[in-house]
Amino acid sequence: MNDLKFAFRQLLKNPGFTMVAVLTLALCIGANVVIFAVVDSVLVRPLPFRDPDRLVTTINAYPKAGVPRSGSSLPNYYDRRSAIAAFEKTAAIRSSTAIVGEVGSPRRVQIERVSPEFFATLGVVPARGRFFTEEETENARSRVVVLADAYWRAHFNADPNVIGREMRVDGLNAIIVGVLPPKFHYLSSRAQLYFPLASDPEERGVKSRHSNNLQILARLRPGVTLATAQVQIDALNAQQLADDPYAELVKGTGYRTGVFSLHADHVQQIRPTILLLQGGVLALFLIGGVNLANLVLIRASARAKEFAVRQALGAGRWQVARISLLETILLALAGGVFGLAIGNAGIRMLTVLGIDRLPLGADVALTGRVALMALAASTLAGVALALPMTCFSLRGQLALALQTESRGGTVSFAVQRLRHAFIVGQVALAFMLLVGAGLLGRSLQSVLAVSPGFQPGHVLTGQLVLPWNNYREPLQRLAFIERLLGELRGQPGVTFAGINTAMPLSGNADNNATVIEDHVRQPGESLQAHYTAGSAGEYWQAMSVPLREGRLLEPADNHRDQRVCVVDEDFAKRYWPKGGALGRRIANDPEFKADEAFTIVGVVGRVKHSELGDTLAQGAVYYPYRHYASLGFYLVVRTAMAPEAFAATLRKTVLRLDPELPLDDLRPMQARIDESLIPRRSPTLLAVIFAVVALALAAIGTYGVLAYAVAQRRREIGVRMALGALPRQIRQQFLRVGMRLLVAGLALGSFGAWGVVRAMKSVLYEVGAMPLGVVAATAGVMIVVVLLACWLPGRRAARVDPMEALRYE
Repeated sequence: MNDLKFAFRQLLKNPGFTMVAVLTLALCIGANVVIFAVVDSVLVRPLPFRDPDRLVTTINAYPKAGVPRSGSSLPNYYDRRSAIAAFEKTAAIRSSTAIVGEVGSPRRVQIERVSPEFFATLGVVPARGRFFTEEETENARSRVVVLADAYWRAHFNADPNVIGREMRVDGLNAIIVGVLPPKFHYLSSRAQLYFPLASDPEERGVKSRHSNNLQILARLRPGVTLATAQVQIDALNAQQLADDPYAELVKGTGYRTGVFSLHADHVQQIRPTILLLQGGVLALFLIGGVNLANLVLIRASARAKEFAVRQALGAGRWQVARISLLETILLALAGGVFGLAIGNAGIRMLTVLGIDRLPLGADVALTGRVALMALAASTLAGVALALPMTCFSLRGQLALALQTESRGGTVSFAVQRLRHAFIVGQVALAFMLLVGAGLLGRSLQSVLAVSPGFQPGHVLTGQLVLPWNNYREPLQRLAFIERLLGELRGQPGVTFAGINTAMPLSGNADNNATVIEDHVRQPGESLQAHYTAGSAGEYWQAMSVPLREGRLLEPADNHRDQRVCVVDEDFAKRYWPKGGALGRRIANDPEFKADEAFTIVGVVGRVKHSELGDTLAQGAVYYPYRHYASLGFYLVVRTAMAPEAFAATLRKTVLRLDPELPLDDLRPMQARIDESLIPRRSPTLLAVIFAVVALALAAIGTYGVLAYAVAQRRREIGVRMALGALPRQIRQQFLRVGMRLLVAGLALGSFGAWGVVRAMKSVLYEVGAMPLGVVAATAGVMIVVVLLACWLPGRRAARVDPMEALRYE
């Protein structure tokens, strides 16, 4: 306890050193807390279900058709739950929306349609009431609902007698049969209501086997592995080819079904980026640790006489080491506590970067595990910082240590060499971080330079989902759309108005197989899937999508007997590279039927559907809405005013035509583009922040070591200048030392940068194997900053007054 008190007093006696050390540790630990909280939430923390490691999902894939992932189908669910012995329970889920509320003030909420075993598969029991029965799932007209806990509390005041009450959903009454436990949600879903996944026998038939519009999850039996389940799935798929009406086409697409861990599959796209960020902040932590190690060594040199006197008076080596250890641990723990505060603030700021839009990102928080890891890392850092200080304080002879503190003593060459090695390591790590940030910045710049294929300025978009009960027939839906578009065209400031069932960059797109008349597939060529949508009104004019050839779809195309369509230039070039797409006929079906074929009347420019960085020329087909009459679609309005100014008018227009129909997801098109860039922009911003901090720490570390060398060699500098050395020569001496350290650091960092480029290859867009421009620019920044950190101590050394330096001799 006495040693602890003494260590505390020593830190208080040196407030400058203490503040710098604590702040450096706090910044480095705070950055690690922020990223580790993301890693813990997204990658490490088990899913909040019973035995989560046994939960799996099955994903259909048609790789040769350009569809590497396609979910699963309703027939898949019924087949696999009975035929796959490896699955203890099997369930299906489909995300959707529903309209709740009264006439005149409707609102849309997120819902999930689930099979009867869904909650049992996850190991969830109802807080009140019950879940769904098999009969309610097989009856397409079943109207029962289970409430999420938050919805029950917000809209029913946590009424304990809510079971059996009715609520209005999509214009019909639904009976409440259950309430979910608090905080339950499935993966990243924020559904407020759950309904049975009801279906008709036709939807469960063999012809719908490849209509992949839901997710299947299953629970493995105890002791069963993923490999065993995969073998059984492969065997079932091979067996089902015998009665598959599209067997030959399916085999040509490379059809297979993968069995994956539910957790790993859900986060697999964001996993590489998060791990790269974690590696970056660990490098930042090392840079901060190296910086502090240099400061501690400098302080140990200043206290060498004190430690020598203690040993001369009888103190044991452990007693001296304990003083150093307690000081560094106190520093590290203080830095850890402040780092937790910085990390907590950083986690809160992550919402600004859109972290809640990442898989499981809404659960990111400063948990006890994250805090414990931060404090443990702080303690280990404190022990590590004490090692070099203790080693060099105790290894030498007492007489030599006492001489070092005299006027004629010089610093140990071994200590000086270690400090220089630390600087080289700092420069190398900072260079690697800067290269990583530069690569992400270059990638983001390349993505931003990509044209989305349309002009987003002055475009307002919103989503409408028509309730099936009121709009059962395609002609009913078309009539509503035509009335709505007519009303919008009459509004002041509206230039163009149209609808499309798939909005670019919204994550909502259909991939359908398309057959071309008289197109003979070459050996090994597969049937291809293309983006498919239904359109009406002036969709292309509103989006400013260029017309390459022919004409656009017209309102009359929704009423003519002749079936026509428009394709994009990727589609046209794929099948007719020399031109001639106009007049060709295609079918939105695995088989070509002449009476259901569509004639191509126009070719439009390519539009980026999934993301700006998408390099796959998938191709797109646009049909008149009547022939692709999805209940859900997007309104697109080009206005002469700011899009936000027209939002209220657009809502009122929709409610005037149908008081029970809310308009959702109302945003300017530019906002959709910005949101689609969040997975690229946010990591880039974080990487740049960490790289700048790392560069500052490396510069401060270099400056600190050289500045101490100037102060320590003040007498030597004075003697040399008294003997005729010029200030320029003194300055150049220290610059040469800094240059040697800089070159060594850049050389070592270049090897690390090569590894960084390879590790980041999967998350970069249009960045070369070794982008010399980024590396050269990064090296230039490092050279300028580090040389400035060397020049300042050199300048101070050159201004030493010989008389003042020799005054005490």
